[in-house]
Parts: sequence; C-alpha cells; structure tokens
Amino acid sequence: MKLSIIVPVYNVEKYLAKCLDSLIHPELEDYEIIAVNDGSTDSSPAILEDYALRYPALIRVIHKENGGLGSARNAGNEVAAGEYILYVDSDDYLLPEAVAELMEICVKGYDICFFDAEAVDEDGKVLFYVNGHDKQGDFSFENEPGLLLGAPNAWNKLFRKSLMNGIEFPGRAWYEDIRTMPKLYLDSAKCCSIKKPYYRYLQRQGSIMSSKNIARNLEIIEAFDDLCSYYKKHNAYDKYANELEYLVFYHQYICAVVRVCLADKKSPLANRLRDDFIGKFPGYKNNPYVKNAPLKYKLLDRLIYMRMYGAVAAIMGINEKIK
Repeated sequence: MKLSIIVPVYNVEKYLAKCLDSLIHPELEDYEIIAVNDGSTDSSPAILEDYALRYPALIRVIHKENGGLGSARNAGNEVAAGEYILYVDSDDYLLPEAVAELMEICVKGYDICFFDAEAVDEDGKVLFYVNGHDKQGDFSFENEPGLLLGAPNAWNKLFRKSLMNGIEFPGRAWYEDIRTMPKLYLDSAKCCSIKKPYYRYLQRQGSIMSSKNIARNLEIIEAFDDLCSYYKKHNAYDKYANELEYLVFYHQYICAVVRVCLADKKSPLANRLRDDFIGKFPGYKNNPYVKNAPLKYKLLDRLIYMRMYGAVAAIMGINEKIK
C-alpha cells in the first residue's frame, strides 16, 4: 500500500464529516484512512463507525483511551500499512484533488513532500497562507538547510513512513510537531516542494490564548531542548546551528512571548521564556537569519530584550485587530 492517511479524532462532531468527506475517494486505489478515536465523549465515535460501515475497504477506526494528539498519531503509525504517511487533523480538510495528486507523488520516491496550506474560518473564508517551503521543486535537506526555518507542522507534509523509525510524538504535550518533524529531515535525501495549498487549516472561534493554558507555553523550552539534543546526538548540531538557533528565536523568543503578553502582559512567563533563550543563545544577535529578520521581528526582539512586555502586547494587539 502506498499511502496511509492518519486522522486523530477527539470531540470534533461538528467538523468530522467534512474532514472525512475530503479524504474519501473510492475511485482511487492503494491508500487507506486510519481514524484514531482518542477517547471522544461526544458523537465522534458514532460518526466514525458510520463512515467505516459505508466505506469498509477504505476506512479503519481505532478506539483508544484519551492520550493526546501525539499519542493518537503514534497509534495510527503502529498499524499503518502505507509506505507514506499523511496526517490530517479532524477539524481540518483537504482540497478535492489533494489525495489523488499526493498519491502521484508517492510513486516518485521522495522522502518528504512539502505543500502549502490556507488557514480558514468556520465559513471557509481564507484568513492567511501557510508556506510549506519557500522554494518549489526538488532538493535535499543537506543542500537546503532552510527547511528548518519553515513551519514544522505535521499536517503539511507527505513523508516516507520509514523516516519515523525510532521517532515518536510526545503524548500530552504542546509543540509536539516541533519535537518531531524536524528530526525526520536528517534522513531526507530526496525532497520536493509543491506550491499548492492542499490543506485547509481551521481556525476555530474562541481559540485565543487564555489564562487557563498560558503556562503551557513553557513546554516549548522542553520541546527545543529535545530537538537540539537529537541533532547533537546525531552529530548534526554544529552543521545546522544557525538554523536551529533561529528556529528557537522565532518560535520561543518571539512567538511564545507574544502569546503570553497578549494573554497577560504582566505574566512572569514572558521573562522565563526570554531568559531561557538568551541564556542558551547569548550570541543570537550575530545569527545571520536574525540579522536579516523582518523589521517587525527586530522591533519585537528589542522590546522583549528590554522586558517591555506592555509595549509588546499593545503593538501585537493592534496588529491582530488590523488582521
């Protein structure tokens, strides 16, 4: 079998049918859909069983106790028969032609195929574009280390299952993609990038950071410690040091601090994220990617460095309203 599409499912009764409908193409052969019910308490399990009865040759349903997104993906990986893996979150969906065109990619021998996505609201309105990789065409990780600077999301990549050998997603953790997907690049000798937004990434209402989960931003520290340790273990850290440093700069020092400030500009978590980054990367201002970063990031860098979190919240609050 060429392709396994793995769909983790947890309490998404409102969105699940649209997701599954976008994946079902009975006219195509050599692929499967593995839906992993991660302990849902709504009608999602019943919806899954209904689809499995209607498409028994295509859809397989796994029921498990709740363990988080990473745990559900791992459960799907364990039973996947496909040579290639594609993850689709159960509140998202694909373009109508996506499965057929990605199946064609599977026969060309790539290790990873990157593709684009569009973030949409619940009415399907496009909110912003997500680049899988800036360049189009064929390349390898060795000659294109900038792969590390792209979105580390699991859902905008088609990849060879064998790359996951010994690699698993963390269970109940935020930033599970950061801890996992960049590890696959080290064994990716043949990659491609398709500049087409196959994936529709749903931005649900009410998903803004709240005081209840703001502390979970600190999990990004452990995520990057894990990723950097993996590269060091495989004697690849020095080669990709600039890219890894900028990855931490962007996701932890800029984005995570901004999320904290927007939720609570007086939270001590901003300092913890800032101090951890600067402590580990004291010479980050000499990083070539930081030097060439957009002006917005340079402004945020200055404000965060000076601990002016109120200003960060004010500027980014205005930016969100403009969007």
